[in-house]
Amino acid sequence: MEIIIGLIIIAIGAFCQSSSYVPINKIKEWSWESYWIVQGLFAWLILPFLGALLAVPEGRSLFELFTDANAFNVGMTILFGVLWGVGGLTFGLSMRYLGVALGQSIALGTCAGLGTILGPVFLNFFFPEQDPLSKLTSAVIIGVAVTLIGIAIIGVAGSMKSASLSEEEKKQAVKDFNFPKGLAIALLAGFMSGCFNVGLTFGASITFPETDAMFRGLPATFLVTLGGFCTNAIYCFYQNSRNKTWSDYGKTDVWGNNLVFCLLAGALWYSQFFGLSLGQGFLVDSPDLMTFSFCILMALNVTFSNVWGIILKEWKGCSPKTIAVLLLGLCILIISSFVPQLLA
Repeated sequence: MEIIIGLIIIAIGAFCQSSSYVPINKIKEWSWESYWIVQGLFAWLILPFLGALLAVPEGRSLFELFTDANAFNVGMTILFGVLWGVGGLTFGLSMRYLGVALGQSIALGTCAGLGTILGPVFLNFFFPEQDPLSKLTSAVIIGVAVTLIGIAIIGVAGSMKSASLSEEEKKQAVKDFNFPKGLAIALLAGFMSGCFNVGLTFGASITFPETDAMFRGLPATFLVTLGGFCTNAIYCFYQNSRNKTWSDYGKTDVWGNNLVFCLLAGALWYSQFFGLSLGQGFLVDSPDLMTFSFCILMALNVTFSNVWGIILKEWKGCSPKTIAVLLLGLCILIISSFVPQLLA
């Protein structure tokens, strides 16, 4: 029963993340770089910091935790957060050229597979005595493979969509639709975004022994998003200077509206990793699911993002065959979430 509860919590977080780009459509008179960094202030800095405080027992502090922890692990956690930040930047561009459904599907699919596997691989390189590769059991590898098959099928549906629609129909669904360009960006975004789980793997030991299992991953999450915030801030402020959009922040008449929707977008985005930490607290008796949980989160993100894609009519005008292929891919993704437990 605890495993089911853990998976439900992760699924709720995935649904929230997949909904996080909807509030952005309500932001007014700000350029991309301006609203991206403001929502990031909530998603990657303020809310993760508040979440990390839940892992701090009474009488202790985050500062104490980070200074007493292995400095190498803290540094690597932040470093992979910086690298993940590159994935976050290109992630937004992938949806610009492919739409919410297809952009998230390809980027998160790549992220799911690589993020799950690269964490133990990198940790084994530095700490072979801990035998982290033992976490990559056959059940986990098969689960990742099934997830990637589901993603590939959704990619086929996207290719079918691109081939069947006229340029005008593509622009109606996604204004800047460009499948070749979007595919390349989405693959890069997925590769770099996989660094998030690598950072979490290095930061797994950064916690107080007495912290509840549900909150143990939140300090590492904060360190990863802190690194990602730095990457995004540098790029967005550069774009503000290049595009002369610093004036966006001076438009006081839209600040109230934009701040509310940036906060909402940031809170929905952060919910995925808050939910991941809480959900993992119920999976401690299933090592395979613990290792595979990041892949489950990404697979469910893809599933729900395609639901939003259907709601936002991004698949409007596609043939029944294309929709059938899409639904097949989604069904395989849902099944993949249970593969490690079924094989255990």
